[in-house]
Amino acid sequence: MDNVNPQLLENWLAARSIARGLPAPILDHGGLRVDTGLPAELRRYVFAGPDQGISELAREINETNVFIKMCGPREQLLSRVTPRWHLQAGAYLMTKPPGINPVPSLPPGYWMQQKTESQVTTARIFTEADVLVASGYAVEHEGVFIFDRISVDVVHRQQGLGAALMAALGTAQQSQAAQRVLVATEMGRALYATLGWRVLSPYSTVALTPPPA
Repeated sequence: MDNVNPQLLENWLAARSIARGLPAPILDHGGLRVDTGLPAELRRYVFAGPDQGISELAREINETNVFIKMCGPREQLLSRVTPRWHLQAGAYLMTKPPGINPVPSLPPGYWMQQKTESQVTTARIFTEADVLVASGYAVEHEGVFIFDRISVDVVHRQQGLGAALMAALGTAQQSQAAQRVLVATEMGRALYATLGWRVLSPYSTVALTPPPA
């Protein structure tokens, strides 16, 4: 499998950092490093393909809560790390060509709140009782328009809320030439496929196993 375009990956990751209030990605070991600094994730390394730097990192890193991510099949990533590293839940890097944005439409019984602050557009869906049941974020940056953390409460799925979120967030896109990008879970992949998205690459992750107690 060919590597994902490194510039596309860097622009997506930079936009993701903006969406989450994280530091900008830094070139490191042939990939990109984000110093997340969170209790569950100290930092992550992201690679456009099976770069040799992955193997170097896997040997050097001894901390837990550090993640190595790669565009490519899970088995390909696993073959480049030491046995201490273990696969995490799989995901998919997906893209959608620029085009006409669908009109946001909510089923009866829900209302939506949308705002844009400092490049980040946020959309939230509530029930008539003002209970938050769905949310998502979008950022336009350096030729990409990314969707991030699209979430719908399990009780309220299969009602078109995810599609409504995507449509609402899409209205924030300023440049019609910007490439739409997101990372989807296995479940999310099916929804996005119905909305015209395609899988550019599997997005695989390994993490260091914590030492035994």
